[in-house]
Amino acid sequence: MQFQIDNMTCGGCVRRVTAAVQSVDSAATVTANVGEHRVDIQSTSTQQVFLAALESVGYPAKPVV
Repeated sequence: MQFQIDNMTCGGCVRRVTAAVQSVDSAATVTANVGEHRVDIQSTSTQQVFLAALESVGYPAKPVV
């Protein structure tokens, strides 16, 4: 699943986003593209749990379809 995170602008942001994702699913794979403000998550967890986790750490996300 892929998300647009407009305020993900640096490596520190990527680390916080990755930590939020892995707090939900420690086995999740996170690939971030800071330039496009996108993150790709490989996981068996649902999109909703990641949206909530990202929102809670200050990185509101929108699903990319």
